[in-house]
Amino acid sequence: MDFYTKTSIATSKEITKAYSTSFSLGILGLSKPLRPPIYAIYGFVRVADEIVDTFHGKNQRDLLQRFWSETDRAIDEGISTNPVLQSFQYVVNEYQIDRGLINTFLRSMEMDLDDQNYDQATYEQYILGSAEVVGLMCLKVFVEGDQARYEELTPFAMKLGSAFQKINFLRDVAQDFQSLGRSYFPNVDLSNFNDEAKMAIEQDIERDFRKGYEGILQLPKGSRFGVYIAYMYYYALFQKIMRTPSSEVFMTRIRISNRKKYRLFASSFVRHVLNLL
Repeated sequence: MDFYTKTSIATSKEITKAYSTSFSLGILGLSKPLRPPIYAIYGFVRVADEIVDTFHGKNQRDLLQRFWSETDRAIDEGISTNPVLQSFQYVVNEYQIDRGLINTFLRSMEMDLDDQNYDQATYEQYILGSAEVVGLMCLKVFVEGDQARYEELTPFAMKLGSAFQKINFLRDVAQDFQSLGRSYFPNVDLSNFNDEAKMAIEQDIERDFRKGYEGILQLPKGSRFGVYIAYMYYYALFQKIMRTPSSEVFMTRIRISNRKKYRLFASSFVRHVLNLL
């Protein structure tokens, strides 16, 4: 890896650290060779997400299309003057990440630019693009070129990504609906959000979590601990949301403190050292 690519990955690492304590801790749980490519994937995903979520007052659709075109060109040419795209194209080409996964992800970002209430089909399409395929990009790195293992673990990785994203939706339901006009959950009237609707969503998430956890136990040792940390953080957040009434979830963004995250990291590390994962 040349110096420019190393520097570009360092940029993606800083983006990860700035935006997500939980994923930063999870990445630290990966074996050292796996950390740079995951930073690169997260940096790419974060920039795309920022375009559609925070660049208000700008031509977001044009910016996203430009980012998409620049991504394609970077992958094709194996170089980019944008450090985030340089690090990402390196990982895509190095680990032979399917371009279809990238396009599916970017199409889901495009969906965020359209004001819509999701039905079951578009909800599943959005989950696939915004979460499940990101999990599959990471899985490509975790299995280090073992295509048979990748295919074996694909359904588990998709379910884990799905659980994480649905928790994000539930955590951010107030901001998404009140500030951005988004309503992701199908057949749920957010203007009359209640405990019954919340419980149905939670039961769906619980099913995804169970399937995702089965996959974590089958991951290669170099990635198992890091993914388990992310799982533990999200499950702790999920438990806190389940204990919170729907009225409060709809008014307040539920959080896990950094102190709690570090405790989860420590307890997960003990399980890892004792070979209990």
